[in-house]
This record gives sequence, structure tokens and C-alpha cells, in this order.
Amino acid sequence: MSNIRIEHIRQHLQILHPLELQIEDESAQHAGHSGAQSGGGHFKVRILSEVFIGKSLLQRHRLVYDALGDLMHTEIHALAIQALAPDE
Repeated sequence: MSNIRIEHIRQHLQILHPLELQIEDESAQHAGHSGAQSGGGHFKVRILSEVFIGKSLLQRHRLVYDALGDLMHTEIHALAIQALAPDE
């Protein structure tokens, strides 16, 4: 299931034209957590994209959340985001 979720996340984030994209499933570290019981996973995303140039941290995170859309309500319970522009 984890690989399927990671692939769904990867597919959704392609809209941001990532130059680099790393997705880590940290769900096992949160076993027993109330969010884990609902079926949503805990993930860490590191994404490098030109889309983030000139954007604030809040704007970058909003772009990631918007790209993920309904996954944030179904497959993802928690998400740690590192969104970087190419010069960072």
C-alpha cells in the first residue's frame, strides 16, 4: 500500500514540474497514532521546483497542498514539506 500511496503523491506533484522529488513514508513511526487508525499515512516530501522561485514558505506549501488535492483527505494524514527553489 505504501508504494501505491507514494506513486499517487508523485503523480499529483508532477503539476509542479519538480526538478527533484523525494517522498518518504514515515507511517510506521506513527503506528498507534489516532491519524494512523483512520488509514491516512504520514509522509515527508522534499521537492525542488522553479515554480517556487520568489514564493514565500506559505505560498510554496499551499502549492503543494493544492497539487495533492483530495489525497490530503484520503491517503495522507500528515505531511512534512521541504519546498525549495533551484538556487536554494
